[in-house]
Amino acid sequence: MSPVRRCSRTACGRPAVATLTYVYADSTAVLGPLATYAEPHCYDLCAEHSERLTAPRGWEVVRLLDSSAPARPSGDDLEALANAVREAARPRERAAEAGGGGGARTVDPMEVARRGHLRVLRSPDN
Repeated sequence: MSPVRRCSRTACGRPAVATLTYVYADSTAVLGPLATYAEPHCYDLCAEHSERLTAPRGWEVVRLLDSSAPARPSGDDLEALANAVREAARPRERAAEAGGGGGARTVDPMEVARRGHLRVLRSPDN
């Protein structure tokens, strides 16, 4: 017996990368990362067959992400990065405004330093 599990599709000998399970009560096909153990009620699929998977009419396909695979960047990631860069550029502007008077805010005695929205706190032991 080969240690590599193969695709369950007929005449396909490629290595399996995903496991398909049907939840008949919910009319759902769940496609997730390759299961730890081969089980008789699950189907192991290769990359090609898992990408082309379709479910019967009226059924829903749920694709679970593989947590070990590197995550693909999304538009939200790019926006979060841009916001972080903008926030990092603001401390100099805020310091100049705070020195000019007006609305000085109270500082937490445990706060040692601040950069944008991040704070460095003093250890409670000190």
